[in-house]
Amino acid sequence: MNLEPWLIIGFALVAVGYSMVGHGGASGYLALWAFTQYSADLGAVTALVLNVIVAGLTFILFQRAKHFDFKFTWPFLVLSIPLAYLGGSVPMDSKIQSGFLALILLYSAAMLVVRPQARDESLVPPSRTASVAVGGGIGYVSGMFGVGGGIFLSPLMILLRWARPHTVAALSAVFIFVNSLAGLAARPPETVAKAVELWPLLVVGAVGSLIGGWLGSRRASSQTLRQVLALVLLLAVGKLVMKTLGL
Repeated sequence: MNLEPWLIIGFALVAVGYSMVGHGGASGYLALWAFTQYSADLGAVTALVLNVIVAGLTFILFQRAKHFDFKFTWPFLVLSIPLAYLGGSVPMDSKIQSGFLALILLYSAAMLVVRPQARDESLVPPSRTASVAVGGGIGYVSGMFGVGGGIFLSPLMILLRWARPHTVAALSAVFIFVNSLAGLAARPPETVAKAVELWPLLVVGAVGSLIGGWLGSRRASSQTLRQVLALVLLLAVGKLVMKTLGL
């Protein structure tokens, strides 16, 4: 399968930008994929494979930078994994649902920009029940849309002051990693094999995640991460709008 240079470069840039905030980049890959002649099913599976690679490497970098908190993270994973698998088994063709999610993400992006978190603003960690419920719900939705779920989880956690942006990025990376694996398990093996054949995209995704993950975990401030996350959300909105309009 011949891949055009613009697609490879685009995937690399998406991996850098998304990994800075602990994301795998599925929504960005899918937005670029929409401009190719390849099938949507192959695009969704390719995005999930890249999610596993990018989010996995990004998690390692944030964990080594000591931003990962296992006790805070595990309740979000309990229900998200099985529900991501179930969501991945459900056909997702609802344009109305895509439009609704686009509005939610657009609002989240705006709030991240116009309501920056103050340095001395106290955190309000969620209860374990809330963490389990939110993780499960986002896991199911992420499985339906073929994304890792960080695009929904990260802004929610930051806007509700559940954790600092670096901690959120580390949690999102592992959340996306495990849920993308669960989503892949629900996909046809032959389609997964075809996605693996697109190895140039996987290689540039891995390299991009190493660059972005290092910048996000070691160099970027919390405010910078919020701004990058807002940009990531806007890219996701663009993808959802395209889906809603049938483009």
